Amino acid sequence: MKNKYDKTITACFVGYIVQAIVNNFVPLLFLTFQRTYDIPLSQITLLVTFNFGVQLLVDLLSVGFVDRIGYRASMVIAHFMAAAGLILLTVLPGALHTPFIGILIAVMVYAIGGGLLEVLVSPVVEACPSDNKEKAMSMLHSFYCWGHVGVVLLSTLFFKTFGIGNWKVMAFIWAAVPLCNAIAFMKVPIATLMEEGVEGLRLKELFRIKIFWVLLIMMVCAGASEQAVSQWASTFAEKGLGISKTAGDLAGPMAFAILMGASRAFYGKYGDKIDLDRFMIYSSVLCILSYLGVSLIPLPQLSLAACAVCGLSVGIMWPGTFSKASAALPRGGTAMFALLALGGDVGCSGGPTLVGMVSGALGDNLKMGILAGIVFPALLLTGIVLCRRQPCK
Repeated sequence: MKNKYDKTITACFVGYIVQAIVNNFVPLLFLTFQRTYDIPLSQITLLVTFNFGVQLLVDLLSVGFVDRIGYRASMVIAHFMAAAGLILLTVLPGALHTPFIGILIAVMVYAIGGGLLEVLVSPVVEACPSDNKEKAMSMLHSFYCWGHVGVVLLSTLFFKTFGIGNWKVMAFIWAAVPLCNAIAFMKVPIATLMEEGVEGLRLKELFRIKIFWVLLIMMVCAGASEQAVSQWASTFAEKGLGISKTAGDLAGPMAFAILMGASRAFYGKYGDKIDLDRFMIYSSVLCILSYLGVSLIPLPQLSLAACAVCGLSVGIMWPGTFSKASAALPRGGTAMFALLALGGDVGCSGGPTLVGMVSGALGDNLKMGILAGIVFPALLLTGIVLCRRQPCK
């Protein structure tokens, strides 16, 4: 019975690779867009905010339609939107009078796909019969990390070999991934998240449950703990070590992503032998120590090593919170997963924003900005303790 869902789980793994493509391919082309289409860098940088803003909106709106049209249809739509956005990226900037509007439309289309995937993939895996759902969830989220690493490495290799001028070819290559996975989702079996006759909790019901608010704050802190260091790692490497951007990307966010993926893959393999709460507590403490190391250690090399260790420490936070929510609120349904994804995205944008604001207020002191971000793993640790003490309702 369980084996027939192996293909479903594999397709979900690829779904998170698609989300990694959506979030990490276009930023590699920012300077190319600036030179090719004569777009100011101030506009180019808005694309990241716009991408995650659309995903946040989709997270919120998905509560109203995913259950109506079903998970299979929603998954197929998500993948086709992701592919369409990448393909439109190669066409619209040159076809429209204002290239930036063309890029913006393409980003909006693939961001809709990315937002849907964030809401859909975790509950589809959660619904699949499994001996240890925490293991499956952690392994699932590790594929976003491997996708991130793969997008950067393979795209960089392609650009080095064939030239950055052929970036449109690479966009088509990446678009083939969601297209193929959309076809897979038309065929693989998809289990129901709820038992027959059982309805998921409505928004009003969720909002009345104290443990849900604790879990939602934990998701915000999980996203913020992850991105507060990840988004600034490259800049920190360049400023602290005086190395090139390419080397900074490899030493900073690439090392962070690899260790974050390793942490998730480790729990995905050995999670049946490890207590999730204990693993999350130890990870939160390690995260706090890594933040202290980044901000207080005077040697740049050791500070950069602390950045990488931070990736190791945050790996379990996002998938672990999803797993805790599923166990605590088995009737949470689509609404719960959508709101948790929304909270995670709020954290992903809020964490780096706090670091940037504090750094700017203190004379571009990035170390002090990251020190301020220590509030997020500290709150997450508090949330884990509260979850152990609180009843489910």
